[in-house]
Amino acid sequence: MAENKISGENKFKLYTMVAAIVLIWSTAYNLMYYTVYSGGFPAEWIPAARTILPALAITIYVYSRGMRLPNLRDKRWLWYGLMGFFGMTAPFLLLALGNERGVESGMSSILTNGVTPLITIVLAHFLVKSERLSWRKSVGFAIGFVGVVFLFMPENLDLKLIQNWQAQAFILMVALSYALAAIVAKRAPDTTASVGAAIMLITAAITALVIALPSGIPNGSYSGGVLLALFVLTVFSTGLSDILYLKVIKMSGPSMIAKINYMVPVFAVIFGMIFLREAFSWRSIAAMMIIITGLLVAKADDKQRAEDKKLK
Repeated sequence: MAENKISGENKFKLYTMVAAIVLIWSTAYNLMYYTVYSGGFPAEWIPAARTILPALAITIYVYSRGMRLPNLRDKRWLWYGLMGFFGMTAPFLLLALGNERGVESGMSSILTNGVTPLITIVLAHFLVKSERLSWRKSVGFAIGFVGVVFLFMPENLDLKLIQNWQAQAFILMVALSYALAAIVAKRAPDTTASVGAAIMLITAAITALVIALPSGIPNGSYSGGVLLALFVLTVFSTGLSDILYLKVIKMSGPSMIAKINYMVPVFAVIFGMIFLREAFSWRSIAAMMIIITGLLVAKADDKQRAEDKKLK
């Protein structure tokens, strides 16, 4: 999708929505860490808590607008169901498991937002014919990979892995899951955004319940802060942000989302230090800059291809 020309009034709307998305996405990492690690809410129930209410809301919206969900034999249930699992159920669970084991919100955001596009580049080479690896993308991936390795090395930078590398590995699997969701989205059949979102949320809620129920219904006494955090994660991080995301893409094209992804870890780190007293780490900042550099190098290939198409 080409980037659209935007009028002054629409620019204000666009930048307002961009600011809202950055705020929602970055604070989602802080809220998840607070809910699971500090608040003790079971990680297994996080995906269900974040998808059931939005699934009901979007289904009611679809039918109130005179639309209908497709027959269960329709192939869209498979494709958008996979997007729901890889884009919601699996990453919500894996992120919660990583937080539960002590991975702070700032580190979670750096790994997720930095590694997801790197993995997507590699997967797209094998699964999407039009997105083969070029020398620029390969160099960008190599640079980004160095940044990830940097995060897994201890403070003295010897060849050992950090003490809680297994916990951070859960966050890497979050990135893998989001990358798989992005690849599925490229291959999925077209459908209206509302119907597609409904299928994603319904299937995500069902699979989330399948994962959660064996662990038993949560019976702990959770603080008002934890319940409020869960409400914000459900309504804003899972619900409102998806609507804003689609509106931003429609107004300015997908390039703006890439820029947003660069900003999210920065604000997640800042908010984590302010509200959760997470320690500032120059190593994390350096690793983030290395990863972003790699992504920018890889992104330059897409810009070059777009320019080449214009010349033809």
